Amino acid sequence: MSRRWRRLQARVRTRLTGAMSLRLRLMLGAASLAALFMLALLPALQGAFSLTFEKVIEQRLAADASTLITAAQVEGGRLQMPERLPDEEFDLPDAQLLGFIYDRRGELIWHSRSAADERIDYRPRYEGGATEFLRVRDADGVEYFVYDVELHLAGSRDNAFSFVTMQPTSEYLSLFEEFRRQLYLWLGSGLLVLLALLWLGLTWGFRTLKRVSAELDQVEAGQRERLSDDHPRELLRLTRSLNRLLDSERRQREQYRNSLGDLAHSLKTPLSVLQGVGETLSAQSQSREQAQVMQAQIERMSQQIGYQLQRASLGKSGLVRHRVELRPLLDSLCSTLDKVYRDKRVQIDAQLVEPCVVPMEQGALMELLGNLLENAYRLCLGQIRISARTHDGDLLLGIEDDGPGVPVDQRARIIRRGERLDAQHPGQGIGLAVVKDILDSYGGELSLGESPLGGAAFQVRLRAD
Repeated sequence: MSRRWRRLQARVRTRLTGAMSLRLRLMLGAASLAALFMLALLPALQGAFSLTFEKVIEQRLAADASTLITAAQVEGGRLQMPERLPDEEFDLPDAQLLGFIYDRRGELIWHSRSAADERIDYRPRYEGGATEFLRVRDADGVEYFVYDVELHLAGSRDNAFSFVTMQPTSEYLSLFEEFRRQLYLWLGSGLLVLLALLWLGLTWGFRTLKRVSAELDQVEAGQRERLSDDHPRELLRLTRSLNRLLDSERRQREQYRNSLGDLAHSLKTPLSVLQGVGETLSAQSQSREQAQVMQAQIERMSQQIGYQLQRASLGKSGLVRHRVELRPLLDSLCSTLDKVYRDKRVQIDAQLVEPCVVPMEQGALMELLGNLLENAYRLCLGQIRISARTHDGDLLLGIEDDGPGVPVDQRARIIRRGERLDAQHPGQGIGLAVVKDILDSYGGELSLGESPLGGAAFQVRLRAD
């Protein structure tokens, strides 16, 4: 159960990472960087707004303090303030602007009508000619901005006073919250606009890659031989490398085609001779059965030579996808192998879904199953199981036997391309390399395990479509 779960997790991760396009990855990266930049920008803008607004409040309170200083007069050593101040806000009981005057000992000697009901715990520390801007709270917890100016009136140190103006911070806080909401709104809108423009820019920029992909599709379909040079200079190196690769592959394919053509031509005459000998033997009653077996094998050799020639000339992308019924082909192969290995009297257990159709060219399927069944016949003790089923949209073909099997440490090696274990198991290795090559051409997979029968269990996975 744990192994199946790990396989499922690996498949999901592969599909998720594989499905994510380069454009989407760039968009996610750019969006992350833009979001981080704006998150870093938020406190900077909020701090700048706070400092600027506090500076404005400080300047306003300083101007109000200047109003108090201008209105103050000293007569007979006593401070005199007029009934009405130039700034009417000081005279309004419900006004937000408060005014206070303290002597040099910190004793309150005057307050404005607007501060009549306020209980603010503030005592200035007279230091002579200093100014101070700070925040304080009253008995109810209300916070105020405070501007304190120390001044000598009438040129005497005895006439030293602290002129204090105050304003609640509530107005500032409400403005700051509104600014923050507007900042979030505008930065969020700006981020969306930026991402939209970035997506459009990436879409326009990736048109070149789409054109390269379309040309590659045309090359794969045989509609053109090489990529054009009508691409941005950043991609020219890539397209030229691909063209060199295509040219090299074309030359190698031509060489393979010529070599196989020569091979097929050289084998044509010996096969014709063998075919004639088989026909002569089939006329004799005592050797008719052996002659039929020989003729069947000669026909199969002729078909496979033609198939390999076609396969080499077309290549992986040129293979035509056919749909072949599995059971008649299995019956033909098993009938031939039963005659070859008649001494074993092999029992075949075929468990196939009906109808069972394999998306593969008949010659390729015959070559694939022929190699796997021949190995099973050669190594089995007397029983072979053939199964076919669908799973997650794939077709699974299984061939099992009751032979000695394959050691665990050799399983990964034996299904590798070009690996041979001829010394240990004669006949294995080459056939499996052919099987692996065919499956690679059709995007299939080959796996090897242990069969409940006791021997090896080969499983072929193909796309069912």
